[in-house]
Amino acid sequence: MNKKILVELKNNLTEIGRMSETIDEFCTSNKLPPDTGFALNLSLEEVLTNIIKYAYDDNDEHIIIVRLYINRGQVYIEVEDKGKPFNPLEVETPDIHKPIEERPIGGLGIHLVKNHMDFLDYKRNGDRNLLIMAKKADLS
Repeated sequence: MNKKILVELKNNLTEIGRMSETIDEFCTSNKLPPDTGFALNLSLEEVLTNIIKYAYDDNDEHIIIVRLYINRGQVYIEVEDKGKPFNPLEVETPDIHKPIEERPIGGLGIHLVKNHMDFLDYKRNGDRNLLIMAKKADLS
């Protein structure tokens, strides 16, 4: 059932649960293993949380576009928003060996995404951020 799914989310944390259900259904219909579903859900939750909390300077409603598809043995998630320019690939890796009270706030979510996904790319297209994430999929 290898089709492309497009979901439009509002910049509201309650939308993350709806997206998680969509990923679960996608993984089930494509017979993806549970660890792949976990990595996709965790990574997308971190990315969406960052966008919802930090991308906009107003309290207006904004749309975040998520595309989910399989191509050449990899599951792709594309996340597009009109928030402030932000390249998560430029975020420094936190020192996870330091005591938590000595670490600066932030960066851990992006660190989790980098460790759970096999490929990440970021582009700024005009007024839009586009983050592309991919995870190798065992499609046997």
